[in-house]
Amino acid sequence: MGDGVNDAATLTGADLGIAMGSGMGSGTDVAIGPADVTPVHEDVETLADAVRLARRTLGTIRVNLVWAFGYDVVTVPLAMVGVLSPMRAAAAMPVSSLLVVGNSLRLRARQPGAGAGRNTAPAPSSPEHRERFA
Repeated sequence: MGDGVNDAATLTGADLGIAMGSGMGSGTDVAIGPADVTPVHEDVETLADAVRLARRTLGTIRVNLVWAFGYDVVTVPLAMVGVLSPMRAAAAMPVSSLLVVGNSLRLRARQPGAGAGRNTAPAPSSPEHRERFA
């Protein structure tokens, strides 16, 4: 994780480079280039959200691969030996694809910070905080 000029080389060689910070002319502009992740907000909690999303995405990819290969392993041999009509197996293929797409679309329903015990109080410098505690 870096926020300055001297972090650019380290971010390049890291397994996962994260550039934090903001401001024109700051070292962050140099660090953003080699970084893998650049949060839009300076809230460190967004990094935890990104990790949770990455883990859910990887799990969804695994489930989709198991479903797609499982479908092929079951239906292709059945169609080859004549137990299942090749036309029916071919007609069921779009259903398999729709299940994979539908499973992937569940990732879009994800809410950042949901279930993570995230503090939803506004930051002390935010306008919401000033209005609430003025």
